[in-house]
Formats: sequence, C-alpha cells, structure tokens
Amino acid sequence: MWWDERVSARFQRNLQPTLTYWSVFFSFGLCIAFLGPTLLDLRCQTQSSLSQITWVFFSQQFCLLLGSCLGGVFKRTLAQSLFALFASSLAISLVFAIIPLCHNVVVLAVVMAVAGLAMGCIDTISNMQLVKIYQKDSAIFLQALHFFVGFGALLSPLIADPFLSDTNCILSNATANASSNLPHIRKSLVPHHPGNLSHYDLPMKGMVVTHVSYAFWIMALINLPVPIAVFFLLYKERMVPCFNSSSHPLLSADELAMETRPAEKDDLSTTVQRPQVARGHDDLFSCCQSKNFRGASYTYFAVHITGALVLFMTDGIVGEYSGFIYSYAVEEPLSVVHKVAGYLPSLFWGFITLGRLISIPVSYRMKPATMVFINVVGVLVTFLLLLIFSYSVVFLFVGTACLGLFLSSTFPSMLAYTEDILQYKDHT
Repeated sequence: MWWDERVSARFQRNLQPTLTYWSVFFSFGLCIAFLGPTLLDLRCQTQSSLSQITWVFFSQQFCLLLGSCLGGVFKRTLAQSLFALFASSLAISLVFAIIPLCHNVVVLAVVMAVAGLAMGCIDTISNMQLVKIYQKDSAIFLQALHFFVGFGALLSPLIADPFLSDTNCILSNATANASSNLPHIRKSLVPHHPGNLSHYDLPMKGMVVTHVSYAFWIMALINLPVPIAVFFLLYKERMVPCFNSSSHPLLSADELAMETRPAEKDDLSTTVQRPQVARGHDDLFSCCQSKNFRGASYTYFAVHITGALVLFMTDGIVGEYSGFIYSYAVEEPLSVVHKVAGYLPSLFWGFITLGRLISIPVSYRMKPATMVFINVVGVLVTFLLLLIFSYSVVFLFVGTACLGLFLSSTFPSMLAYTEDILQYKDHT
C-alpha cells in the first residue's frame, strides 16, 4: 500500500466512522450544487419572478454560515456529534422530498434555510471528527472527505439535467421569446444578480409544466442511505436511546491506547490532560473566554487569522466562480457561443473533483504547508494569467481547469496544516 502500516492500521480500526463521515459529506455536496440548474423550474413551480427566486440562494448560503457556527456546539462529545450528523443528513433527504411540494417562494426559502443549517453542521462536525480521530495523520483523510463533497456536487446537476424544462415551464401567450432563450437564461443566473436578465419576458401566471420534482425525489432516495449509515454508527457505539450507556469519548479505546505509546510523548501529555480541560465547558461560550487564551503566543492567533483569510478567499471563489464564469464568457469581448460557454461550470467542478482525488495520495507524501503554498500561489498565478490573456477563449478554458485544480485541496490542506501546528483538541 502507498501509505505505511501505522496509518493503514489506524484506518482499519476506524473504518466505519471514517466511511460514515465521508458519506455525510457526499450529502453536503449533493445539496450544494443542485439549486443553480433547477432554479428556473423552481421559479415556475412557485410562480415567482427571477428577483424573488434568487433569494433562495441567499437563504441557503446564509443559513449554511449559521449552521457552521452551530455545528461547533455539538462537537464536545461523540454522541452529540453523531446525533447532529444523523439529524442533518436526514433533514437533507427530507428537504429533497419536500421541495416539489413547495408552491410558494417563501416556503421554499424556509426549506432551503433548513438545508443550509444541516449543511453547515455537517461541514463543521465531519471535518473536526476526522481531525480528532487521525490528528497528525488527518491530511489524507481530509482530502478524501472533500473529494466526496466534490463528487456530490458533480452528481446532483447530472441527476437534475434530464428533468429540466427545455421550454418555458409556465405556459402562457408570452412564452415564445423566453422559451427560445431559456438555456441562456438558465446558465446566466448568478445569485442575487438577475438584473441583466430583466429584459426577458418570463410569465408568472399560467399552467405549470415541469418534471423537476422527479430529480429531487431521486436525490432524496440516493441520500437516504447516509442517515442510515450514521444510525448504524450510533448503534455500534451503543448510543441509541434504547441502550443505557454512558457518554463515549471522542476517541475509541484503541485510539487512546495508540496515542499513549512511548514514541508519542506529546500526545500522551495532552491525552492525560484532556479530562481536566473538558471540565471547563460549563457553558456554551466557555471556549471564547479570555482565560483560555492566556499565555498563547502571537503565532497561535496569526495562524488562525491567516488560515481564516485563506479559506475565506478560496471558498468564496469556489462558491462564486462557477456561477459567474458563464456570464463572463458570453459577454464581450469573448462572446463565446452559449452552448460552448455552458461547459465552463462543469469543467470547473470536474477539475475540483479530479484535484481532490489526486490530492488523496499526494497528501501522504507532501506536507500540508507545502500543499497550501502550491495551492495559493497557483490560484494567484492563474488569476494573473486570466487577466493577461483576457481576450483568449482557449486560455479561459485552460485557466478555469487550472483554477479548479488549485482550489480543490486548499480547504483540507489548510485544516491539516493548522492541526500540525496547533494540535487541535477540545477547544478547537
């Protein structure tokens, strides 16, 4: 095997929880990418305007941010984390099943807000649980985790595509012009910025003809094994309510034994101190109290701030570039044909998924700090070349592929890098 026996043995001992966290992140990816392609059909279903339906984007993304913060509340014990993951993954399946029943844009926004909260909890808890299990060896498993979100994000538009309307899905006397431009309108939708499409006549009243509900029900069924897998992990850990068992530690007995080996004295000291630290969690905000930061060096804060800024920029690019690049390509000076420009978002997500797959073996041979440096420099150089060759259609495609490749492993590499420096424990 291309990794050593110690990491392989650790993976085998934690096979079920690791596969469970990976599958839960597949749910995250499945839910994050379906909204863009299906938005016009959802507009028809709710009989709303473009400006109204694009607020569903905001509802999902804002609650994803809140959910990421909320996920930190459930990370103190394994039981809390797994119950939160079970509820979140089940909520995503329910959201997929309920969306076809939402015929009002406000109700749809509320449902997407629930999905955003669930996605945020999944994002925080899955990353932190893998770090707590594998610690110094977490890089390779974090890369695999983020491959699954890319795979889910690549799969959901493919599931939805056969069920999207080729003509305007609200039949009225004014559908002819809108129907002929529907593929262009669909790909030009950028969250919260529908103003450049206001000249298209999209009727809001009439007979609704759309089959997009089948896509959501298929995704609900595909996602259903994920909460079942989390439930089985809860059952294995004897945390199902019908079992009267005490709270389990974040690490299994095997993992604790491994961490206390003589060769890893630093981990021994932190493991012994861990119960003493846990007693400081008297309230929800105890980790934010100043006493927990006394004696911390400037490096401690610098690493957190730098890591947050890098992730803020790179995750922001991932979220916006795929929605922006089509509109950029079809406008002057490039004026790419609409059908050709439609391949750009798929190319971007495809290379993100490919990059995360490649990063799994690479992360074992290369230090996280080196990977972060390569990723950040690669992103900056790619954007610089995109500006220099801004009139080149060929380089737009090449640059989009390179950008997806460099962005793909930034998040897991940065998380693994900060773990190497700070050794995240209960106060992470």
